[in-house]
Amino acid sequence: MSAPLFFVAAGSLAAVAPGDEVHLDGPEGRHAATVTRLAPGEELSVADGSGRVASGRVSAVGRGELDLVVEEIADEPQPEPRFTLVQALAKGDRDLLAVEVGTELGVDEVVPWAAARSVVVWRGERAAKGHAKWERTVQAATKQARRARVPAVAELADRSAVLERIRAADLALVLHEEATEPLVAVDLPAAGEVLLVVGPEGGISPQETEAFVAAGARAVRLGSTVLRTSTAGAAAIALLSGRSRWA
Repeated sequence: MSAPLFFVAAGSLAAVAPGDEVHLDGPEGRHAATVTRLAPGEELSVADGSGRVASGRVSAVGRGELDLVVEEIADEPQPEPRFTLVQALAKGDRDLLAVEVGTELGVDEVVPWAAARSVVVWRGERAAKGHAKWERTVQAATKQARRARVPAVAELADRSAVLERIRAADLALVLHEEATEPLVAVDLPAAGEVLLVVGPEGGISPQETEAFVAAGARAVRLGSTVLRTSTAGAAAIALLSGRSRWA
């Protein structure tokens, strides 16, 4: 089993070298020392969220904190192509499940989308709480997958914002059950951004689909079955990763 991964403040590993000691405290330190119950001598990795990872062994454990003696430093390159998931807000935390699994499978950025048929609405305080919950979900999934880069969670997007993202992407794909082009047949760019748009429980409206395609997106289908919003994006990201990063 690979060593557990925990996160430290952004940029705090910039000057760290083998032989140095890294102190882990706060929520991550409590998780490592109290929940995971790491002991001196056990392997551990820490990352700053931007690709730098320090790996080594626990040298000391305190109450909700521990120290790591660094044995190796690695810089994980930015994966290519980059995958951005535009996930419609959905009820019953189905959008959170989509974000969680998508992160484990390789998503590099997540865009919450207020689709026309989204039942859930983010406004005011609820928007701030919802965004923070998505960020916590993404970080937890990043740790689970032992990824060194934490995907960004963009601000809530409306239709016009999604259209801008589509125009800027190197390849934009819209999952739609009535599409005739299979996702598996789409040629992927070697680099740049692949944007994937997933609708809510009621699907993407005809008006949204028309606007997205007019902006340059391609409507694609996964297969002959219709997946929930919580699983469609993850299935598509797994397929895209399998044809590029995992190949």
